[in-house]
Amino acid sequence: MKNVSKKVQQGFTLIELMIVVAIIGILAAVALPAYKDYTVRAKVTEVVLAASAGKDAVAEHYNYKGTLPTTAELNLGTQASQYVSSVGWSGTVLTATATGETKINGSTITLTPSASGDVLNWVCSGTIAAQYRPASCK
Repeated sequence: MKNVSKKVQQGFTLIELMIVVAIIGILAAVALPAYKDYTVRAKVTEVVLAASAGKDAVAEHYNYKGTLPTTAELNLGTQASQYVSSVGWSGTVLTATATGETKINGSTITLTPSASGDVLNWVCSGTIAAQYRPASCK
């Protein structure tokens, strides 16, 4: 009788390694664009927050005097940051302008108040693409 021993496989075959590398490549190809959109959305959130900072000042003036403030009556101060070039009040609309990101550079977020009794309701819009705006601003 011959002593027959089986050779046990040790490690992975080349084809198995190639399949794993291909799967990782496909996942990376799908994930990178989604990640880039996510980072732009985070920057747009900063622009929305900068615009929202003026809402309190407008609402306070409205509650005190019963009218929206004029441009001269409202001082928003400096709201500029890495992704916000300016925030301004035109007498009827708060506008924040984005900067620092090529996909949104020069685009705006606008917050428009409408009076309902003693309460101001705000409508968010702007020139920033809807895919980058937060859900509350689509």
